[in-house]
Amino acid sequence: MRNATVMPYRVVDDLPLVRAFVREQAHRLGLTADSTDALAIAVNELVTNTLQHTGGGGQVRIWCDDASVYCEVVDSGPMRTVPRAMPTPDAERGRGLAIVARLCDEVTAYAEPDCTIVRLRFAVRRADPPAGEAAARDDDPR
Repeated sequence: MRNATVMPYRVVDDLPLVRAFVREQAHRLGLTADSTDALAIAVNELVTNTLQHTGGGGQVRIWCDDASVYCEVVDSGPMRTVPRAMPTPDAERGRGLAIVARLCDEVTAYAEPDCTIVRLRFAVRRADPPAGEAAARDDDPR
């Protein structure tokens, strides 16, 4: 986790700040608009779970390597099982982690002595060049 950017959160009022932080960092690290939206939704689900089911807040850490953007949500809650099957249509709760699993390229969860970490991975997908630019390069004799 080289050069991770970190944001702590403690209360529900921090959710808009967390979403803005994730969007800004994801864009800066090269995610497409769709992947940035998916990451913001996934992190929002995880942070909401933290705030609803634990006695405190946590932190969001985000960084990248050449191929992927990683985001971790760290809290003091119990170990989570990911991915989860989508609950039945009549279930009132329990869709958050299933949604997270469907939005991300990879989701892993692990426990350390003092915390639980859910790591999300998104492949960096750069926009393709416009068709004219690609064709011009193919015809270039250099």
